Amino acid sequence: MTSPLELPSDDRDLSPHTGYTRAHWEAAADGLLRAAWEWSTPGRALLDLPGRPSGSGVRSDGLEGYARTFLAAAFRVAGADGKDPHGWLDRYADGLAAGTRTPGRDDPESWPLILDHHVQGQPMVESASVAIGLRLTRPWLWDRLDPGVQDRAEEWLRGALRHTPAPNNWYLFPYSVAAFLESVGRDDAETARAKERALDLLEGWYRGQGWYADGDGAAFDHYNGWALHLYPVLDAHLSGDPELSAHYGSRLREHLDSFSLLFGGDGAPIHFGRSLTYRFAAGSAVALGAVTGHTPLSPGASRRVISGSLRYFLDRGATGTDGLLSLGWHGPHEATLQHYSGPASPYWASKAFVSLLAPEGHPLWTATEEPAPSEGPDRVLALPAPGLLIQSTRADGIVRLHNHGSDHVRPHEGESGVQDDPLYSRQSYSTVTGPTSKANAADNHLAVVVEGVRSGRRSIRPLGAGQGDGWGWAASWHRPVFTSGAPMVPGLRVESVTVVRGRYELRVHRVLGAPAGARVEQTGWATGPDDAVRSALHGLHGWETSDEVRAPQGTAYTRWAVVPRLVADAEGTVLLVSLASLTAQPDATALGAAVSRMNVDGDTVEVGWAEDGATTRIAFEPLTVEHR
Repeated sequence: MTSPLELPSDDRDLSPHTGYTRAHWEAAADGLLRAAWEWSTPGRALLDLPGRPSGSGVRSDGLEGYARTFLAAAFRVAGADGKDPHGWLDRYADGLAAGTRTPGRDDPESWPLILDHHVQGQPMVESASVAIGLRLTRPWLWDRLDPGVQDRAEEWLRGALRHTPAPNNWYLFPYSVAAFLESVGRDDAETARAKERALDLLEGWYRGQGWYADGDGAAFDHYNGWALHLYPVLDAHLSGDPELSAHYGSRLREHLDSFSLLFGGDGAPIHFGRSLTYRFAAGSAVALGAVTGHTPLSPGASRRVISGSLRYFLDRGATGTDGLLSLGWHGPHEATLQHYSGPASPYWASKAFVSLLAPEGHPLWTATEEPAPSEGPDRVLALPAPGLLIQSTRADGIVRLHNHGSDHVRPHEGESGVQDDPLYSRQSYSTVTGPTSKANAADNHLAVVVEGVRSGRRSIRPLGAGQGDGWGWAASWHRPVFTSGAPMVPGLRVESVTVVRGRYELRVHRVLGAPAGARVEQTGWATGPDDAVRSALHGLHGWETSDEVRAPQGTAYTRWAVVPRLVADAEGTVLLVSLASLTAQPDATALGAAVSRMNVDGDTVEVGWAEDGATTRIAFEPLTVEHR
């Protein structure tokens, strides 16, 4: 499938991996804007794109269309030093004047008011994009506005400073509004308070290794890159504040040490966490690192990652034949979405166009493309701070993320009352597979089955992570939660360890307190009948039978999927060991031949590897993981 956007011919000399250059990025921005503006209101204040409305309603969705596309236009024009051959800024100036004339009124153009997040909060999200767009284009838009329009725009934007954000990255929306107002000389105690509050919270959410939690819980996902790093680092860059730049820039650099590995050889970002319909926004932190210099990557590798991600989606039908970004992943995909997703939500992908702030002569665009981190030798990277383990294999370009720390359960929620979220609750995620839907069998999941009800995994409590030469591990424990009957079984818990080397995943679980008559099930990766990748799961100890279960609703990658499964009866304490694999290598060795020796002594597991005679040893109480 090819993109309907009009893009230049590939340049394989400068960009041997993707063919994309800066001209492709400009053309992609223009094409996306051109398609979206076909759906504007007469006064240009709202872009009412076709599709199912979000939970915030049609008017908020129209503002979202204006604000998110404004980001793309602003990066496009600011990066070209004000050159605007398509007249994008005139449209946004008209829309700003019309939308702020009588905000809150029910008429064809007025923008909704910015209120508390639990009332009708989505406009607060969009206020940040409006503010950043105005800041980026100040000489060519804001400074040329009628003073009355400027005052009205300020009053509307200040709604973000006077109302309560959601308790997560949302605090960076009033931060961005305040930063814009200060940049145009409209600062006061209100703007200072909004910035101070956001930065204070950000310090509390920082967990180390370049990773923030998205709020007071333990959600680690793409919001790190396209929000928690992007807003403060971009503000520091635009303001020229060396202290802010050094502080937040060093964190971005450290984040990119690990995050840049989460893009596959085909350009795909890791399919993990919420708001995945933002697609190539996943590359925005990589682009910003290149623009600001806060990156461990060379310019050629940075462009390989961001252009690979952009091309990955444009080549797989992300825009459809009408040029509009659809709600989904490749194309439309309902299970990828959240309740807040509306027709214009995918246009947060505009954040990737921060790359255009690097001018034409910048090394990001002039250096020859180099391989992405995942295209080098096989890599294993353990991240104890967020409880994640990254595994990449050069032969097939697949990156896998093993999750022992990110759960998206908010502190005020009791975990038994939290809905299962396949985008966080599974053990593992990859760049070539997606999780199955809530209605189908769960992939990459250890379930305790009590009276016919399968348990879920909600709060994930990390037990540690580490790595050695060519191998790594991560561990966690959780209390199984049940959706019917008693929400929990007293004393029941599951301790889980994942050890990876090459393409292999050694999965060890210790189930404690299983009631009489219980059963345990372990599933592997979900793949489709036409996929080039193959999923395998092999029981090494404790498992009694194996089979496959069907997932007719499929994943974001395939319309229909099948999931390998291991099953065993369980009572009291049970130790279970299996070997899993996800590979695109056609001649990959069968899993049964990968292990030459298996020994279990009480709560200690030793696995001997056939390839090189190495031994992996896992012990519980205390937890220790060794490989020699």
